[in-house]
Amino acid sequence: MTPALAKLVAVSNLQNLEQTEQPAQTTQAERLRGGRADEISKKIADDIVLGRFQPGARLDEVMLATMFQVSRTPVREALKQLAILGLVVARPNRGAVVAAMTPEQLDAMFEAIGELEAACARHAATRMNQTERDRLCSLHAKCRLAMRAGDVDLYDKLNQELHQVIIQGSCNPVLIDMTMSLRHRVSPFRRSQFRNVERMSASFEEHAIIVEALLAHDAGAVHREMRAHLLSARSAAARMTSQFNGQTQIIEPQRMTTET
Repeated sequence: MTPALAKLVAVSNLQNLEQTEQPAQTTQAERLRGGRADEISKKIADDIVLGRFQPGARLDEVMLATMFQVSRTPVREALKQLAILGLVVARPNRGAVVAAMTPEQLDAMFEAIGELEAACARHAATRMNQTERDRLCSLHAKCRLAMRAGDVDLYDKLNQELHQVIIQGSCNPVLIDMTMSLRHRVSPFRRSQFRNVERMSASFEEHAIIVEALLAHDAGAVHREMRAHLLSARSAAARMTSQFNGQTQIIEPQRMTTET
């Protein structure tokens, strides 16, 4: 191979290497951006659920970007996520506003998710494999540690994982899809209940009964207990929201008027 040809091959290999590395770098950047959007979405959702952002309040991208010390891109993605959850209404060329959510609408959503998760639990009682049952027990044990430590975020994370194991254990793809879709919409309201440490303890005790019924393959009992568990979650979330609405400084709509 002549020196000129060798140089050409080396340049070509270097270009190919750069091209193969670029997608990985882009993917990592997108992953980081997506992580920030998820975090911002979660925090805004909590503020909406707890009444810091009132219905009709305009969620200005510039104000939120300044609040979270990020660019407007992750804020824009976060608002899209909240619109999917029904917490935000996106208005073309006018920005996003906090959606109005009545207690009756929340009751209907919790009633529906209660029925769906109860159905999943009933099927899971007879369909879960041993690996799934072992994971369920492990998550329940970790929930105990998080509860005793008063770690709200960790308990919420483990609680979601525990419920997902039960939902997946139903082995019914249609039911799983329907349940996870509605569960995603209700999740900010379910998360708010754990700001009360006593509710974490009650939730853990309710889980203990559910896990025991699942391990005993008692489909009737686990259906009944899961449904009651979700109704308790709704009541606890309602009490917590009411409490925070009376104590929290509200961010008024007129304070968010910057145009983008």
